[in-house]
Amino acid sequence: MKFGGTSMAGTERIRRVANIVRKQAANGDQVAVVVSAMAGETDRLVNFCREANPLYDPAEYDVVVASGEQVTSGLLALTLQALGCKARSWLGWQLPVHTVEAHAKARIEDIDSDALLASMAAGEIAVIPGFQGIGGDGRVTTLGRGGSDTSAVAVAAAIGADRCDIYTDVDGVYTTDPRIVAKARKQKAVTYEEMLELASVGAKVLQTRSVGLAMKEGVRVQVLSSFTGDDAVPADELPGTMIVSEEEMEQILEDGHMERQHVTGIAHDKNEAKIILTRVPDKPGAVANIFSPLADASINVDMIIQNVGRDKGETDVTFTVPQTDLPRAQALLEDRREDIGFNRIITDSHVAKVSVVGVGMKSHAGVASTMFKSLADRGINIQAISTSEIKVSVMIDEDETELAVRVLHTAYGLDAD
Repeated sequence: MKFGGTSMAGTERIRRVANIVRKQAANGDQVAVVVSAMAGETDRLVNFCREANPLYDPAEYDVVVASGEQVTSGLLALTLQALGCKARSWLGWQLPVHTVEAHAKARIEDIDSDALLASMAAGEIAVIPGFQGIGGDGRVTTLGRGGSDTSAVAVAAAIGADRCDIYTDVDGVYTTDPRIVAKARKQKAVTYEEMLELASVGAKVLQTRSVGLAMKEGVRVQVLSSFTGDDAVPADELPGTMIVSEEEMEQILEDGHMERQHVTGIAHDKNEAKIILTRVPDKPGAVANIFSPLADASINVDMIIQNVGRDKGETDVTFTVPQTDLPRAQALLEDRREDIGFNRIITDSHVAKVSVVGVGMKSHAGVASTMFKSLADRGINIQAISTSEIKVSVMIDEDETELAVRVLHTAYGLDAD
């Protein structure tokens, strides 16, 4: 079971979480719980680091920011004990959770689960801080923002859990953001592949890395809400949305528990910025000169359009980067102006990406044309397009995002009755 920051924000909410955990354990289950820091706490700790030293040492930064989860894991163990449960906290270095790569963005390599399994077999509820581990040098590491989801999936894989329940402030994965479309429907099940695409194009329910790990390790993940009444039934009887393999999804559809849909969801992301480089030489290696320095600076490039070459052997290249990386990308490209040979750099941060995702696209034609026609009918101009086997994304003006999401949700028949 994993609980996010809003679920752990204060002693009242921690008591509510403890009751949810106690009910699950009372079902006869062996339970491990992964917790995030209280909502807003990690930001507060990050600011302390910046104030202490703007050019902070990432290893010491990890020591500071990992403390948020240490507090909530101890408090949840204490609260469970007050409810008459056997419980103890296990910090990242006590299990230990071995990580590799850099501080502040470490990756979990493996988890020693022997002591944890022995403790759970003895009827103890294990409370584990998410987001933290131990590096090869024996120092505390953190996994990057949103890393507690990844911690939870990694623990579930290490102990061979039947299921990994991720409790958030939403009660499942919806066809789109219910705050934009009131008729959005909660999904009974979504495949790993679909969830991976949805997470990568703006759906905020699960961290992308955690979905990738669940897919690799075959961990069944359930997304559900911790904001239920005290009399709510346990998760076994109140399912949220299951994230499952394609094989399990086929079984769910065969058993008639769900209708087949060509499109699973509509996601949007306003954290996009567009860059246009004009009059780039139309010759081999020119595009590599643009994108190599961006890759070296770990700036993720998404949509790319290269226009047809002009008579003078020149072309315009358009692409998108995360909005937060726009100043760095712009500075890098200006530095390389001579190497690349472009004339002007034009930027626009008032754009958004809207994506249609669904495994059904593999076997069903016309999904993209429905998208383009529906947007055209409402006068929404498409500035760029990118596709994968199960996704079509378009870039549009940021002001038209909500309208586009509503139009597409209706066009694909996803509105609830």
